[in-house]
Amino acid sequence: MFDNKKRHALNLTIGIMVIALFVSIIPTVFAQTEGAVTAKEAAETQVPAENSTAASEEAKPKGIQFGTFLKRMAETTGINAFTEVEHGVEGLKPGDTIDLPGWQRLVMLFIGLLIIYLGAGRGFEPLLLIPIGFGTVLVNIPGAGMWQGEHGPGMLKLIYDAGVGNEFFPMLIFMGIGAMTDFGPLIANPKTAILGGAAQFGVFATLLGVAALNFIPGFDGYTLKEACAIAIIGGADGPTSIYVAGQMAPDLLAVIAVAAYSYMALVPVIQPPIMKLLTTKKERAIKMEQLRPVSKAEKILFPMVLLVLTILLLPAAAPLIGMFAFGNFCKETGVVDRLSKTMENEMLNIVSILLSLGVGSQMTPEKIMRPQSLGIIVMGLFAFAIATAAGVLMAKLMNLFLKEKINPLIGSAGVSAVPMAARVSNKVGQEEDPSNFLVMHAMGPNVSGVIGTAVAAGVFIAAKQFM
Repeated sequence: MFDNKKRHALNLTIGIMVIALFVSIIPTVFAQTEGAVTAKEAAETQVPAENSTAASEEAKPKGIQFGTFLKRMAETTGINAFTEVEHGVEGLKPGDTIDLPGWQRLVMLFIGLLIIYLGAGRGFEPLLLIPIGFGTVLVNIPGAGMWQGEHGPGMLKLIYDAGVGNEFFPMLIFMGIGAMTDFGPLIANPKTAILGGAAQFGVFATLLGVAALNFIPGFDGYTLKEACAIAIIGGADGPTSIYVAGQMAPDLLAVIAVAAYSYMALVPVIQPPIMKLLTTKKERAIKMEQLRPVSKAEKILFPMVLLVLTILLLPAAAPLIGMFAFGNFCKETGVVDRLSKTMENEMLNIVSILLSLGVGSQMTPEKIMRPQSLGIIVMGLFAFAIATAAGVLMAKLMNLFLKEKINPLIGSAGVSAVPMAARVSNKVGQEEDPSNFLVMHAMGPNVSGVIGTAVAAGVFIAAKQFM
């Protein structure tokens, strides 16, 4: 029974193929018959001699040239593209075009795959690195048109133009971060705000480092505005870095965004060696007293007071601080739970995906593989290291005057990477004493670091008109 069914199915398939072949041949035959001209008719029309040759050539049926077909197919492969020079590639400045060797795209593809591996295989902030890595891979595929296609902008360019290049996505990210932030630890222990402020020393110290780079051949040419945009990387805050770069150094936004997000993701790798180098085993084992309970009224008033102070003292920082305060206020009031939950979940997740893909789309050879970009990456790491060290050293300095000692490890959480830096402080502390829980104490300098970096950004933007 089963064999008969298979035989019938095979016969039916063959019959359909024969009918399809017949249908495809008949129109061609009729077309040739209708277009045929007899010798008598041709003589009567008296076609000019000079046109007869061309007409006869056009009339000849053009068969399938398999050699040409295979050659054209080979020319469209990525293997061929990686061995040739790509002409007319969009440069850093609008209207500029350059010639780009294909092997550079191949290098960037491998970098993208490495970023994906770090996120998926090693667990280094996969929510950031995986979309950044895929954005890097997709934008560097020759002929894919993910940035610029034949019929207009590609998907990644649309994402970048929609929210990365115009600072829209960073504002939404700050709204979501505000909705998921608890200011309780900072309110309960206000002196930890000093640690968040101390971490900003890395931001301002980097200004001097960028200025020093101008004396090194090949790295010269940084302006003061560009130096400010580079220095903000030290806050380990990707949205703030994009926001400042978009206003002060649009040409460098790509590499600044990539550096900032890369260092945010690598907090668990970069910070622990610096923390252990600057502290003793005894200091790392310091236990801090449990924080006092914070009332609901205090938590509701805090974002409003923060916003009012920003408006009065530093209006240039109001966009970032305002979105941050808005998200936090919605959370703490408890009367708009649907809004606050949307901000910290669906909206934050969607915007994070789009922002990370947009950042990855900037990982192209003409933007990354040049001395100035290398200088930005080096100075960004320098800024981040200085910020981490400054927070730890400030905690040690405070312990000279405090009766109740602070574990210096929480000083490293003064950078803006929330809550990654606080988790790293807790992890390093538990390596010395598994019963020592520092995460809530570290959240104080961590959230104050977010505010501090936004304030530093406001200072730079406010001073932009004098640069």
